[in-house]
Amino acid sequence: MRMKFNKTSQLLLVSAASILVAGVLAACSDSTVDYVYVASSQAAGTDNYGEINVYTINQVSGLMRQIPTSPFPSNGRKPVALAVSTDYSNLYVVNQDDNTIVQFLVGPDGKLYPQNTVNTPGIFPLAVAVTSSYLFVADTYQPGSSCTTATPCSGSVGVFPLLTAAQAQALPEPQIAGTLGTVVANSANNANYWPLTLSGKNASDILLPTGINVSASGAYLYVSAYDTTANAGYIFSFAVGTGGALTPVNGGVPFKMGAGVYPSAIASDSSSNYVYVTDSVNGNVTSYAGASSGQLTLIGTTPTGNQPSAIAVDPNSKYPYAFVANATDGTVSGYSIGANGALTSIGTFATGVDPVAIGIDPGTSHFVFTANFLGNAAVGTVSDFELNTSNGTLVNAQHSPFNSNPLPTAVAAVPHTPVR
Repeated sequence: MRMKFNKTSQLLLVSAASILVAGVLAACSDSTVDYVYVASSQAAGTDNYGEINVYTINQVSGLMRQIPTSPFPSNGRKPVALAVSTDYSNLYVVNQDDNTIVQFLVGPDGKLYPQNTVNTPGIFPLAVAVTSSYLFVADTYQPGSSCTTATPCSGSVGVFPLLTAAQAQALPEPQIAGTLGTVVANSANNANYWPLTLSGKNASDILLPTGINVSASGAYLYVSAYDTTANAGYIFSFAVGTGGALTPVNGGVPFKMGAGVYPSAIASDSSSNYVYVTDSVNGNVTSYAGASSGQLTLIGTTPTGNQPSAIAVDPNSKYPYAFVANATDGTVSGYSIGANGALTSIGTFATGVDPVAIGIDPGTSHFVFTANFLGNAAVGTVSDFELNTSNGTLVNAQHSPFNSNPLPTAVAAVPHTPVR
C-alpha cells in the first residue's frame, strides 16, 4: 500500500525534511572541534608552488574532512612552516624559495584570505614562531649575496612586530590586526637580523638553524642549530626585550647538546619551564630545565624512533604529554612529562610514510596529527589520532590517514570557535 499526499502535505513534508537536513548540518558543524591547516610544498600540476589543505576535526570520531573550498594557494613556492597568531585570527605561511612570509586571515568557517606578504631578512626561511606581539623567523643563511648553497654561511633570526588593530588601521593603507610591521633592528651589528655564530676558534664554523621556539611567556626565544663544520648540535637562547630586540643569554655562548649531533626540532612546555630538543642522528630527545630564565640545564635524554623530525607538547597544560614524529620509522613516540620535566616513554604509534610535522589540537588537546611527507603514492597524507587523556596513548581516528596535496611539510590548527 502506498500513501498518497496532497500538495499541501507535500510542501509540509519538504519543509520538514529541509529542517531536518539543516539540523543535521548544524549538528555536524557543531561537532567540529578544530580546523587543521597542512602546508604542501607542491600544488597539483606544479613543481614549486604550494597549497594549504584545510580540514575539520570531528570532536566525537576524530574524522578529518577537507572543507569544500580546500586547498588554498600558499601564495609562494615551497611552503615549509606555519604559525597561528595567539588569538587564532591569522595564519602565517613561510615560503622558502621566495624568502617570504604570507599573512592569511582565518575566517570563522576556516577559509583563508590572503592579506600581506613580507620578505624575511635572510635567505631560505625554514621555521617560525609567534607570541601575541612578535613573529620570529629562522633563516638558513644570513643576508648577503655571498651566502648561497654553493658557498654557505651561518643562519640568522629575524623579528617582526605584530601590529595591533589601532596600529594596523593607522597605516597609509589600513590593514588588519596581526599585520607584520617593519623588521626589528639589531643595534649590536647595525642590521635587521641576529646571526647564529660561535666565538673563539670556532667562530668560522657554519651553523645551520633547524628549529625555533618561543616560550609560552614570550620572554625567551630558542633556536636549535647544527654545526656543519664540527658535526655538533647547539641551542641558542635569547631574551626578548621591549620592542622585540633579542639579547643573547649566557654571554652569547650557545648551549652545546652534549653528545647530540643534529638537533632536528625544538619545543617548550606551556609553563615555560622546560625545553625539549630532538636529535635526528642519535634518535633521542633531550630535556632541559631553566627555560623560565633562558639558562638551560640538562635533565636527561630519552630514546625516540629513527630520525625524529618534529616534536609537540600540549599547548594548554591540560595533559602532561609530549609527542615526537619519527620520519624513518613512520611512527609517533609518546611521552609523559614528569614533575621535574623528565620524559617517560608511553609507547609508539604508526603514522603514514615519513611524518615530518606534528601538532596537538588547541581546542581540546584531545587529538594529535602528523603531516606525512611521502604519504601514499602520488599524494601526501595526514595521520590523526585520538589521545587517551588518562594514559597518553594514541588511537587512530576514523579513516586515518587522510589524503593531502603532495609533499606536506607543516601543520597548524585553530579552534572551531576562536577568540577574536
